[in-house]
Amino acid sequence: SSPFFLSNSSWDAAYERELQTFQDIGDTGEIWFGEESMVRIIRWLEKHKVPLDSSVLDIGTGNGVLLVELAKSGYMNLTGIDYSPSAIQLSEKVREKEGMSHIKLKVEDFLAPSAELSGFDICIDKGTFDAVSLDPSDAVGKRKLYVGSLCRALKPEGFFLITSCNWTKEELLNEFREGFEILEELPTPKFCFGGRIGNSVTALVFQRK
Repeated sequence: SSPFFLSNSSWDAAYERELQTFQDIGDTGEIWFGEESMVRIIRWLEKHKVPLDSSVLDIGTGNGVLLVELAKSGYMNLTGIDYSPSAIQLSEKVREKEGMSHIKLKVEDFLAPSAELSGFDICIDKGTFDAVSLDPSDAVGKRKLYVGSLCRALKPEGFFLITSCNWTKEELLNEFREGFEILEELPTPKFCFGGRIGNSVTALVFQRK
């Protein structure tokens, strides 16, 4: 089942289970988008020679595994936020296990962020915008709040890398048309259904105007 139809309390419960599993057997649990999406993000940063001291915000960090992989690739200025306290607890455990004490982790609701959540060079989202935009209570309003928060969090000319399994490229271009321009679409696996080829995942890089 897709993780994106979970209510806030279900997300928290899911991370509580993963936290328990991690404490029991040291397993970080499910990576919602799999390894290949992390590799795609890191490759893009390396290809574009994004400096290793750039400030990076992982929006909806979950178990924090992407931040650990970024740290292993040499990135030093890393912050992860999640509105689930259990997710942040889990990512703190993962951070400790990997000896990555420089990764900053905070419980934050990105739709109502604290003032210090600003001035980032890079913002990354894997599935958080999907979760926000499927919220049964005022999804349209929440998407607007998200875009507003992103404008505040990201420096002008900063990069926003989004991975989505709910939205097409055209739909995402429309959602982020105010304040952002598309730089490129990243290749994602194709699937074939009923003779038509489509993408199950869309990955785009935007730049803040």
